[in-house]
Amino acid sequence: EPSRLGSSPSSPDQHIEVCLVADMAMSWFALSVGALYCLISGAAAVVTKKQAKPSSDLSLAANTRERFRTVASGSFVRSMEFKHTLRVCNAYPSEVNFDVYLGSHEKKLTESPLAYKNCEEFAPDMKAGDKLLFTMGGATAGSFAVSDLPNNDAVLMLVIYRHDTLSTAVAFESHVFANLINAQIAVLDTYKGATKTSFRIQDGSDAKTSRSEELRFDSVVAVNPGLYEVVGQNEAGKTVARQGLVALNRESYVVIRAGVEAQQGKSYPQEMMVFPRSNPDVLTGGKSAAFRSAHASVFAALAAVFVVMLA
Repeated sequence: EPSRLGSSPSSPDQHIEVCLVADMAMSWFALSVGALYCLISGAAAVVTKKQAKPSSDLSLAANTRERFRTVASGSFVRSMEFKHTLRVCNAYPSEVNFDVYLGSHEKKLTESPLAYKNCEEFAPDMKAGDKLLFTMGGATAGSFAVSDLPNNDAVLMLVIYRHDTLSTAVAFESHVFANLINAQIAVLDTYKGATKTSFRIQDGSDAKTSRSEELRFDSVVAVNPGLYEVVGQNEAGKTVARQGLVALNRESYVVIRAGVEAQQGKSYPQEMMVFPRSNPDVLTGGKSAAFRSAHASVFAALAAVFVVMLA
């Protein structure tokens, strides 16, 4: 019979010797596998014994009750919370500024007195029925009662101004801005006097278009984002006031005609208030360009360092 793999033929004695060696190898392998199985079984039994060690029935019941109480107390249902921003504008012509309190001198909102032709925003914890108290030089000037609050995020605007040309009494104008995507503009006339003026909104001087529309007092309008100008004109069509307005989405603005022709005391000429003053870079992408430029500089510097390290 020809040999396999190029080996020479084997004799019967050689066959027996090979079989004995194979039997011995198999026996050693079986013993090794058996020993390894015993070790694994023993270790598993120890682990199982340690894990299966029960606590007492009372302890287990107590732990179960405690877990139930924890799950029950951690409810995923919670009451709705809304963000209400209070915007206060001082359109009362005076050299004496206002302090604003929530309640009867309980919580002072203004860190410093609010000056004429200025607005400030607060985030007080208000509820229906609260009162906002205004003081001038420590004396009470007037108060405003909050009748209700909207069930959504909103800007609550409150404007204090002169009641008439004869007395120094105050009056209030309030408005709750709707939660819209477009920019909103509330237009108010708090001027007290005989002079007549109208407001218009028009495209900025650098705009490609030249649109112009009237802004009626005691109204709220919505506009697209952009750079605008608000112009005040007298009855002869002459421009007597001009203010820029940067309109951003989801922002609410107020344009106020302020001043008084006082019959007693000091008179104040008509002026225009615009609030807030948004950043035009948000529209033009100036901040984004600066951010990208800064990142480009950083990456260039890192690349230079990497080249030097390779060199």
